[in-house]
Amino acid sequence: MSTPGLRILAVDDERTQLEDLVRLLRSFPAVGSVECASDGHDALVKLAGAAYDAIFLDVRMPNLDGIELGRVLRRFAAPPQLVFVSAYDSGAVDAFELRALDYLVKPVSRRRLEEAVDRVSSAVESAAPVARPSPAVARADPASAEEPGAAGASDMLAVASLPAGSTRLVSRSSILYAQSHGDFVRIVTPDGRYLLRNTLSEIERRWAPHGFVRVHRQYVANLARATELRPQLGGGAELVFGDGQAIPVARRQTSELSRRLRA
Repeated sequence: MSTPGLRILAVDDERTQLEDLVRLLRSFPAVGSVECASDGHDALVKLAGAAYDAIFLDVRMPNLDGIELGRVLRRFAAPPQLVFVSAYDSGAVDAFELRALDYLVKPVSRRRLEEAVDRVSSAVESAAPVARPSPAVARADPASAEEPGAAGASDMLAVASLPAGSTRLVSRSSILYAQSHGDFVRIVTPDGRYLLRNTLSEIERRWAPHGFVRVHRQYVANLARATELRPQLGGGAELVFGDGQAIPVARRQTSELSRRLRA
C-alpha cells in the first residue's frame, strides 16, 4: 500500500477478547495502527475525533450495540469500512444490509481475520483517491443516509453452512435457486447448500430486481443461471441449471417462464 497502513478502530466490551483482536490486527503488515473502544458510545467518541479506514466491532454490546452503531456510521459522508466480529451469527443479515465487508464468528482464526484485513485493504485502495476527511466534515445529514438494503447494497450474503457450523459469504449472482425450508430458506449454489433465516416471499420481493423469479410455491430461481426449461407430463416443467440440477416449475408458470427465457 502507498499509505502508512490501515488505521483501524477495534470495538468490544469484553476486554480479553478486545486485547486478542487488537494483538492479531497489529501483526498484519497492512495494518498501520489499531485503537480500542470498550463499547459503542466509546467508539463514537473516538470517531468524533479521528478518521479510520475500518472499524472491527462486536455485535452484542450494552447500550449501543454493533448493528445500531453501524447504522450511525452509514450516516457519515465517508464512513469507515465495517467488519463485524461476534460470537453469534444472528446479526449477519443486518450486518450485510449495512454493506459490511465481512462477518467473523468468534473464535476468529488468524486466517479469517487476515482475509477481512485484505478485503479492507482492497476496498480502501479501490476508493476514489481523496484526502481523508476531518471529523468536522465526516458527518452527513441523517436524512440523506441510504436505507439498509436499498439499491447499491452489497451483493454478498451471510448464510449458515451447517456441515461446517459456520457463517459463509456467497454472492447473490452465484445462487441457482432458493427453496422454502421451514423457518429458513435453503440457498443453493454450484458449491453447496446453505440456510438463510428469511421467508421465500421476502426473497421473491427483494431479489426480483436481480433476475430472481418465483417458479413454484417452494422455489425462487435465478434465471441468469438457468440453461433449459424441460417440459414434463401434465403440463408442468423442470428448470435446469448449468450443473445439471433441476427444480419443478408450476404449470401456471410454464408459459410465462418459457417466454422470459426466450427473450
